[in-house]
Amino acid sequence: MSGYRVLGDWGTTRLRLFRIEDGAVTDRVYGDGIGTPGIVPEAVLRAALASWAGEGSPETIRLCGMVGARDGWREVPYADCPATRDAWLAAATALTLDGVPVEIMAGLACVDAEGVPDVMRGEETQLYGALALAPDLAGGRHIVVLPGTHSKWAVIEDGAITGVRTILTGEVFALLRQHSTLARGMAAGDAGAEAEGFAAGLVRAERGVLSSLFGARAMQLRGGKTPDWALGYLSGLVIGGEIAEMRATLANTSDVTIIGDPRLADLYTQAFARNGIAVQRLDGDACVLAGLS
Repeated sequence: MSGYRVLGDWGTTRLRLFRIEDGAVTDRVYGDGIGTPGIVPEAVLRAALASWAGEGSPETIRLCGMVGARDGWREVPYADCPATRDAWLAAATALTLDGVPVEIMAGLACVDAEGVPDVMRGEETQLYGALALAPDLAGGRHIVVLPGTHSKWAVIEDGAITGVRTILTGEVFALLRQHSTLARGMAAGDAGAEAEGFAAGLVRAERGVLSSLFGARAMQLRGGKTPDWALGYLSGLVIGGEIAEMRATLANTSDVTIIGDPRLADLYTQAFARNGIAVQRLDGDACVLAGLS
């Protein structure tokens, strides 16, 4: 046996593989995302593993993310919420690559009180990793937020993921930034102006997002504000609006756990603080590895 195994996060835009020896990450490699047009998943995985081939094949490969989606390598049915870690592990699909056992982890699915379904693929791995890294999450009710293009809000109760809500905050911000008149102009990278705009956006979000959006443009025309300020303002509006929409979920909650990019986590921490909610932060990569391990 070669003495190493491989854990991987294979999303739409990127493949990340971690080489694990004696419980530690000893190397990592990257490859094309599973959503890359025309890719052959087996070929992409072989190419990513090639740099380790001289030391033998891995003992096992375990993958999470969109690799298990309908248009991924092999569709893996969702595990239904409420889902314990054991139930999630049992829902994985097994296959092989050149004789090496491969396990593709399941996503999670739920239905809200109005009968509307929601799903996640990849984030559930981070959530189970968070349960391993932060044992306080295993008892009682907790809210975990994973900011991003599609923000995920998960409810964890006594160690089981009982529900998830997806909010397209990052995607909406990108559309407003790139395809609207609201942030027209060349941003100069003025962090101070952007921070000022973000704070203003958080305040305005409390009055409603749609009725406040044009302020990003009007304040440049009549208020002496810059494109950097407008970008920050739009970010504050959509993040503040996200939290406002989730107030019912946050009822009786004094703290929230955030998993993800440090810069995004900073912005969400500021937004939650405005609502009197403390934040515990966990590193996304650490949570992926803990979940897959």
